[in-house]
Amino acid sequence: MTDVLEKARNYLDARRGERVTLTELAGAVGASPFHLQRRFKEAFGVSPRDYQDAHRVEAVKSSLQNGRRIADAVFDAGYGSMSRFYEKPHLGMKARHYRARGKGQCIRFSCFATVLGIALVATTERGVCAVKLGTETDKLKRLLAEELSAADLIEERIPEIEERVRAFIAGEGSLARVPVDIRGTVFQRRVWEALRRIPRGETRTYSEIAREIGAPAAVRAVGSACGANPVALVVPCHRAVRTDGGLGGYAWGLPVKKRLLEIEKRRRK
Repeated sequence: MTDVLEKARNYLDARRGERVTLTELAGAVGASPFHLQRRFKEAFGVSPRDYQDAHRVEAVKSSLQNGRRIADAVFDAGYGSMSRFYEKPHLGMKARHYRARGKGQCIRFSCFATVLGIALVATTERGVCAVKLGTETDKLKRLLAEELSAADLIEERIPEIEERVRAFIAGEGSLARVPVDIRGTVFQRRVWEALRRIPRGETRTYSEIAREIGAPAAVRAVGSACGANPVALVVPCHRAVRTDGGLGGYAWGLPVKKRLLEIEKRRRK
């Protein structure tokens, strides 16, 4: 079945911008639609349709970053109408803002001290769009500026978010209901949503998360999605661990991940 799945993925890759139905795909690779749908999702974490949607979104993003008009980018990627593209919040921030790495978007951000070091939190009018952790304020600011080089970045205190982040790091309160404004593929968003459902003080292995989202074979992809998480703590990727009990990776350093887990477990008792 592995060869069939690779053939199916290659078939979709060769027809990016087209709409390939499940029946057409199954016929092209010699499999039943039902079994192909199920096995494709197990192997790659998304259905064939969502796989196509993710590639269309990436095509739109690339075109927007290269300065294409929004309508041209959307139709060239294979969307039949602008409304089809806007059915789901694919980009996080609106397409006209994403077009030039946040151009025209007003993003407030704040750097503040916590028991784990320095935290940077950035928000749009829709929610938190970035949370970064470190020891050097200037470095965190540079990372944000590189990611959103054309946005209007305004440094100012964001007391309501700062207080909630400090409380969370101290093992008190929750960030599970904090609104976010983040970009990601269909698969990444499913992983991030699963992470937000993990109770404080508990962990899940990458394998368990993969099974929860219906993609038991996509363990490595789950790890990659955790690494791509733009809002540390709010999407608690520090609660994802290896099957053997090891911590796995963490973008902000394993000592920080270890400390966060220790704080959460201690407060849970």
